[in-house]
Amino acid sequence: MKIVSWNVNGIRAVQEKGFAETLHGLDADCLLLQETKAQDDQVKKALENIDHYQIYCNSAERKGYSGVAILTRREPLRVFHGIGIPEHDLEGRVIVLEFEQFFLLNVYVPNSGDQLARLDYRKDWDQAFLAYMQSLQSQKPLIACGDFNVAHQAIDIARPKANYNKSAGYTQVEIDGFSRFVEAGLVDSYRHFHPDTVAYSWWSYRANARAKNIGWRIDYVLTSQSLLDPIGDAFILPGIMGSDHCPVGIDIAL
Repeated sequence: MKIVSWNVNGIRAVQEKGFAETLHGLDADCLLLQETKAQDDQVKKALENIDHYQIYCNSAERKGYSGVAILTRREPLRVFHGIGIPEHDLEGRVIVLEFEQFFLLNVYVPNSGDQLARLDYRKDWDQAFLAYMQSLQSQKPLIACGDFNVAHQAIDIARPKANYNKSAGYTQVEIDGFSRFVEAGLVDSYRHFHPDTVAYSWWSYRANARAKNIGWRIDYVLTSQSLLDPIGDAFILPGIMGSDHCPVGIDIAL
């Protein structure tokens, strides 16, 4: 089973940049999309020519903002929208599919914003989100994928010193929030299989950052410990264009 996660920075925008061809090349069993920036009906319209996938969406109340979707070849047992807290669920940031052997969670974690204006909210979000993931893990193993909007370690960001406690996505508050996910038994699959590899999943559109590979690794696939053995590999695909993020994913024998 191939699971791929990708912040597309607008489903309608990426659809015009060869998304159908990219999807065919990825050959994913489940493709988890973040920042669709569209309502449910707009997501489904943008993907109406995509065959062999069921499509599930969770969109923000605010139009053109946030939003997540999952394309799956496998029929889920159940689908969950949000984490069950209205304050956090208005922005369409979480959708979960339940399969027989595991939960598959797609998340677009809030950005702390310019001048860290939403950092306090982000701290509250991380705590609530962790509790939700723990509730899922108490039932069966969890695969949590998405844009977590944090570079966890210095190896995950091209310029750690310049950004530390100054830039959204690399403050100690956000780092600690992600560390608690790991402490709760979730494994950063890419770092597990590639402990010393410098690889990024997001690059600013400014200053030709992608060509210079001045990036951040903020997109992750986290898995319960019990799922590590079936994982053949975890990967990042920087050659795939269409967004300021690139896809990340795992191959898992389930």
